[in-house]
Amino acid sequence: MKRRNFLGTAIPAGVMLPALINGFTFKAFGASPLMSAILSAPTQTDHVLVLIQLNGGNDGLNMVIPLDQYDNLANARTNIIIGQDKILKLNGITKTGLHPAMTGLQSLYNEGKLQIIQSVGYPQPNFSHFRATDIWLTASGSGTVLNSGWMGRYLNEEYTNFPIGYPNTIMPDPLAIQIGSFVSPAMQGPSVNMGMAITDPTNFYNLINGIQDPAPNTRGGKELTYIRQVSQQTQQYGAVIKAAAAAVTKQTTYPTGNSLADQLKIVARLIAGGLKTRVYMVNIGGFDTHSLQVNAGATETGTHANLLGKVSDAIRAFMDDLKYQNASKRVVGMTFSEFGRRIKSNSSGGTDHGAAAPLLIFGDSVQQGILGNSPTIGSVITTNDNVPMQYDFRSVYASLLSQWFCSPDATLNNVLLNNYQNLPIIQSNAPCVSTDINKLNAQAGKKLITNYPNPFQSTTNVIFESMGGHTLIQVFNIQGRLIKTLVDSETTVGTHQVTFENEGYLPGIYYARLQNGALQQVRTMMLAN
Repeated sequence: MKRRNFLGTAIPAGVMLPALINGFTFKAFGASPLMSAILSAPTQTDHVLVLIQLNGGNDGLNMVIPLDQYDNLANARTNIIIGQDKILKLNGITKTGLHPAMTGLQSLYNEGKLQIIQSVGYPQPNFSHFRATDIWLTASGSGTVLNSGWMGRYLNEEYTNFPIGYPNTIMPDPLAIQIGSFVSPAMQGPSVNMGMAITDPTNFYNLINGIQDPAPNTRGGKELTYIRQVSQQTQQYGAVIKAAAAAVTKQTTYPTGNSLADQLKIVARLIAGGLKTRVYMVNIGGFDTHSLQVNAGATETGTHANLLGKVSDAIRAFMDDLKYQNASKRVVGMTFSEFGRRIKSNSSGGTDHGAAAPLLIFGDSVQQGILGNSPTIGSVITTNDNVPMQYDFRSVYASLLSQWFCSPDATLNNVLLNNYQNLPIIQSNAPCVSTDINKLNAQAGKKLITNYPNPFQSTTNVIFESMGGHTLIQVFNIQGRLIKTLVDSETTVGTHQVTFENEGYLPGIYYARLQNGALQQVRTMMLAN
C-alpha cells in the first residue's frame, strides 16, 4: 500500500501526549488501522496483547535452530553457523534449540510459558521492508493493497461509532498504546505524523475545555472535527495514563542498556496500574543483518546475538515483573518481523532478505511447545533458496483473536477477509476454546501427504489424508513462492488424490503444503530433467 494514503486515513487518531513516564513519550491510538484493535470490545475480558516488532527482518534460522537439519544448515552457512555444542536445549525437545544468547526465553519455555511457531509467512512473499511491513500490519495478500489494518477492522466490527462517546465509564482508557515511535506504515510515515503539536495557547485551552471554533462544512472541515474529537480524548487519556503509572510504586529489575526492556517496563507498569487498554506495541530495530551478523571465530556472538539477547532478557524481565505485580495471567505477547532471511549466508558474514521465519508467543496462558516441523534444508542450497512456509501469519492473528479475545468466526472472516486455520496457541482452560497442541503434533507426525512418482517429470499424484472439513493444498517453489493451488475446498474424511502437472516449471525442489483444519504438513517433491 502507499504509506502516505494509509496514514492519511489512519493518523488523526494518534496524538502525542505531553506527559512523559520514565523519559518515554506516549502515543494513544483510537482508530488507527493497526493499533485500534482488540480493545474495549463488548466482550468482557481483562486480557492484554503485547506486540513486539523486530524491525528489519529477523534471521529465524539463527534464532530457532533446527538441530535435526544442522548438518545441511552448517553446509549452507559455513561462515556464520553456531557450534552445535553452544545451542541452548529445550526440555523434552531434541529437534530444535535456541540461540545461545536467549537464556531468558529458554527458561520461559522450560517453565511452560513459551510457544514457538515454525516457518510463519504467506504465499508470494515480498522482500521490500516497507511493503512486507504493510502486508503484516494490514493482513493483506501480496497482490492486494488494503487501507485498513487487521486490528482496526476488528474494532470496526464492534465499535462502528467510535470515537463518538469515548472515553466513557465503561471504557475510560486508551484503546491501544505504543511506547516510543518507529517508522512503520501503521504508526508513522514520511508526510503525516501521528503526533499532534499544539502551538497556539488559545487552541490548547479550547481543546482541553471542549470549546471548538466552527469547522467549515467541507470534507476538510469534517476531518478537522474528527481530529479535534480524538485530540480532546487523548488529553483526557493523559490523565488516566499518569494515574495508572502512579499507582505502581515498585517494579522488579530490568536489564540496563536495553531499549526494549525500557519499553516493556512501562507496559508492565500501566497494565499493573489498572489500565483497561488491551493492546500495546513496542519495537526493537537492527535486524537487517546483511553483513557482520556474527563475530568471526565466535559465531555465537556479534550483532544478531546482541539483538536476540536483548529481546530474550527484556521478555524474561517483563514476565517476572508481571508475576510480581500479580498481572501475568492477563498478558499474552507475540514477536514478529516483516520477513526472515535466506537459508544460505552471504560472503559478507550476513544473510539476505528471505521468506518464512518462526514466531514466539509467550505468557502464562500459552500452550508450551513447538508448532510445526523444522524447516526443510536440502544438502545443496543456492543463494535464492528460502524456508518454505508452514503457517500463514494470518492464521496466528485469527487464533489470537479467537482464543484470547473470544472473537466469533463471523467476525474473524470480516476482519481477515478469508477463512484461516485456527492454531493451538492458548491453553484450553482459558475462556475461549483451543485445540491441544500435543494432540495436534501427534497427528501431524503421521505421513498425511505424499506424492508418486517422486522424482517426477510430467505429472505426479499427490495423495493426502483429510480429517474432514476445509482442505488446502498448495505447491511452492524453492524460493518460497506459491506457484499452484491444487485443492481449496471442503473434503470428506479419508484418503484423496490430486494430480500436479509440470506446466513448464524448472527442474528442482518443490514443496506441497497440506492444510486441513489446524493440521498442516509439507512434502518435498523433486522435478527431474
